This record gives sequence, structure tokens and C-alpha cells, in this order.
Amino acid sequence: MHDRLSVNSICFPGATFSDLTRYWQELGAHRVSLASTLLLEEGVAAAREALRACDCRLETIAHPFLYGGHLEAREDSWRDARETLDRLIEDARTLGARSMYLLTGGHGSLTWEEAAEAFRAAVAPCVAKAREAGIPLMIENAPPLYADTHIAHTLRDAVTLGQIADVGVCIEFFACWTEAGLRESIERAVPRCHVVQICDYVYGDRSLPSRAVPGDGAIPVKRMIEWILRAGYGGVFDLELIGPRIDKEGRLDAVRRAAGNVGEMLQSLGA
Repeated sequence: MHDRLSVNSICFPGATFSDLTRYWQELGAHRVSLASTLLLEEGVAAAREALRACDCRLETIAHPFLYGGHLEAREDSWRDARETLDRLIEDARTLGARSMYLLTGGHGSLTWEEAAEAFRAAVAPCVAKAREAGIPLMIENAPPLYADTHIAHTLRDAVTLGQIADVGVCIEFFACWTEAGLRESIERAVPRCHVVQICDYVYGDRSLPSRAVPGDGAIPVKRMIEWILRAGYGGVFDLELIGPRIDKEGRLDAVRRAAGNVGEMLQSLGA
């Protein structure tokens, strides 16, 4: 597997650390990413053992800051979420994670700007804590389908929110590939980007979450990778493959094929 590829645990819904150990070994993965739900459920010791067994580096942790909830201006509404994020930052430091990316929570009845300010206030102490730990926090761009859990649904909005909250950006292909001015948004995002998430989409697929193996669909994956590299990005490209199309092929087979396809693209681009 190409050294700049990472495999996200989200590719294997419901997998335990024991399962992931087997998958990572079969794939020959050396860079991986984790969902915080698994880390909170099974603990740091289990995560450390899985990483050790596969000689894997933990690139990033995905965490829904207010999953299923909406941002509010009241501090008591996000105190528990802040405490959980603080705990995860400590876990990330223990495991040697290189970054962590967040979903913000929805904006409920707030305007976008009000919700962005509430998020900034909520995570400000965590941002400082993570910076001291050497673990950049980021927010990703996510499709509007997830408006109940997030407020940044374009790459442009993600960059704007990153500037407001003083955090980085995770570029997610599925949620930005159709945007106008995409190359310019990528160039704005790259200086604060620590992870790029790659997938594909097949025209007409309505079976959300409708991800496809890179190279199978309409997303100009190679062109977007080239823009990102030309903008100076030096980090990893994280495979995030979920949905019925992936399940039908077989999750392990789909990830293996995706790694091969994207690895060839990276090599051809000199990465």
C-alpha cells in the first residue's frame, strides 16, 4: 500500500479492534484512522495493541462533537461534549495520533454564523489543549444530509469555520467535488489541512451513503489529488468507503482495490 494512504475504520462498520487488526494486516496498511466511538467503547489499551500488532501509525480520529445534538449558545449545553473531547485528546496523544477531525453538531434554530460562534466558544479550550499536545483539531466538510450533526457543508464553509474556530480542515471529496471554484477552495484549505478523505460517486446512485471505489465513478479523483498536491499538501489520503456498493463488493476487497487505484494515481503524480 502506498505510504501516503490511510485506511479509515469507518470502512468496516461494526468492526472491533480485533477485526481491524486482521483487516489491516491483510491489506498491508501502515497508516490508519479511527472513529472515536470505537475508541470510547473499547479503550486505549485495545487500540494500542491493534496498532502495535500491525505496526500501524494512527493518522487521525474522527469525532462527532455533538452527535445527534444542536449547537446552542449556553455553555451547559456543550460542557459534557467538551469533557469527552478533552479525554479523546489525551487518548490521541497516548496513541501518537497526528490529528483529529470533528463534526460540529447541527445549528438547530441558530443562524449559521451564530452556530459557528457557539462552536468556537465550545471548543476553544480543547483547541488550546490539542495544540499543546501537538494534535491539530480539524473540521470536515460533510453533505447537507448530515445537517443534524454538522454545519459545514461545502469546502468553502469548512475553511471559513476553520478560520473562526482556529482549527484545521479535513478535505472530504464526497462533499465538495461538485462545488464552483473548487481549485481555489482547495488552495485556501491546504495550508490548514492535515487529512484528505477520498472516495468516488457513481451518477444516479441514491443509496446513501453512496460511496464508490475511487476510479469507478464521476468524481475527478486524480485531478483533485493533483490540485491538492500542487497546493503544497504533504499529508495522507484517507480511504473512507461506506454504503451498499461497498458492502456488495465486500468491504475488504473494495478497500484493497481502492488502495491500488489511488496508489497508482499518487505514483503517477510523483507523490
